[in-house]
Amino acid sequence: MAAFCFFSMKIDFVIPCLLGMESLITNELKTFGAENINAENGRVLFSGDENMLARVNICSRFAERVQILVGSFKATSFEELFEGAKALEWENWIGSEDAFPVKGYSINSALFSTRDCQSIIKKAVVERLKSKYHIEWFEETGPVHQIQFAINKDIVSLLIDTSGKGLHKRGYRLDANSAPIKETLAAAMCDLSKLRPYHKLYDPFCGSGTILIEGALMARNIAPGVNRNFSAERFDVIPRKVWSEERERAKSLERVCNDFEAFGSDIDPESIEIAKMNAHRAGVDDLIKFTVADVKDFAPSTDRGTLICNPPYGERMMDLTECEKLYSAMGKVFEKKHGWSYTVISPDEEFETAFGRKADKRRKLYNGMIKCCVYFYFK
Repeated sequence: MAAFCFFSMKIDFVIPCLLGMESLITNELKTFGAENINAENGRVLFSGDENMLARVNICSRFAERVQILVGSFKATSFEELFEGAKALEWENWIGSEDAFPVKGYSINSALFSTRDCQSIIKKAVVERLKSKYHIEWFEETGPVHQIQFAINKDIVSLLIDTSGKGLHKRGYRLDANSAPIKETLAAAMCDLSKLRPYHKLYDPFCGSGTILIEGALMARNIAPGVNRNFSAERFDVIPRKVWSEERERAKSLERVCNDFEAFGSDIDPESIEIAKMNAHRAGVDDLIKFTVADVKDFAPSTDRGTLICNPPYGERMMDLTECEKLYSAMGKVFEKKHGWSYTVISPDEEFETAFGRKADKRRKLYNGMIKCCVYFYFK
């Protein structure tokens, strides 16, 4: 086993994220106290200590995962890849018994075979650790340290994943309907809609309840990862107390929320039952009321409201003609009136035409691999 020393480390990190989420994550990291924040397309870089590693995993609403950036270098040949990988200080993170599988991708680079890159990086790490631990064979029976490589335009980034399961997996959604929205995207839509703890939140296409649950978690300031585990919790180099400290910190920031209410409806009774169970597991079922209803019958019970929804669309749920009818019905019941705002995500470029009016603001986001536009109506 490696003889790690427990001390406050300055670590470089990378957060891979859905395109369009970079600015949200940047602002979030600032509130966490992260340093050297730099947003790029599809990822955000920052630095901090081991507490920051735990804090971002536990508290981030928008990140997909947190990775340690072990190092970066240029490589246009397999020899350069091997030597560059071998030169990095893997022993700072990986013990003599730890598992360290390798996976990754290469785009727009001379080294395009991911299988060959995977094999060479693995061999380089093994050779490095052999020289440090003075052993010839690694059983890899200990905690998993997933090595990730990203090669873009011949620049190699070598990382170690700290999250395990993606951070969008909060733990409350055991089931999902046929067209779920990612938890991180749902949280982003709530944030972009300027949802506040005193708002009345509506989703008339609530499905498994993700948007409403994320809104309720945000209103109460409940950290989305406070009740789940992360792969780095088993890393010997990180003291166990770091995780307990950060969970206690997150819980201390939760707030009582007497004014927030959420209302979810869906035409599918089974989805409503799933949503109720999900809300219960998330600990926010007391804030959300669910009913079975068609969007054509949408009739809010409050004078003001923040409506956020992910309606069905052609390539996943129904044909385009049906979508246009649905969007038209939405335009009629989502009335333009004081105290109301509407946020709708859709991949349909003709949404505004079918809905019946131009959005006051638009923003491009991805729902998984599907390019979408978020339409905001608030004037």
